[in-house]
Amino acid sequence: MFLTLIKFRKKASDVVEVGKKIMQNLPPGVKIIGIYWTLGRYDAAWLYEGSNEKDAVKLWLNAGDVVRTETLVAISREEALKLL
Repeated sequence: MFLTLIKFRKKASDVVEVGKKIMQNLPPGVKIIGIYWTLGRYDAAWLYEGSNEKDAVKLWLNAGDVVRTETLVAISREEALKLL
């Protein structure tokens, strides 16, 4: 599971167009769980599943001129508790 935090570098309409292109060309094995616009330090967040970190990198390769991203690896609370 991955959580990408997004900061817009261009106007929102440009970001929406890039988001549509990303959604149309998802790497194999990537499943979008949710897309959220946020208030605060970041403008949006995407939560998605992928088979490995390479999937997360591929997802954002062509968006760098429109957004700045920070991607976190996420595991469920239940999975984290199993590690204790």
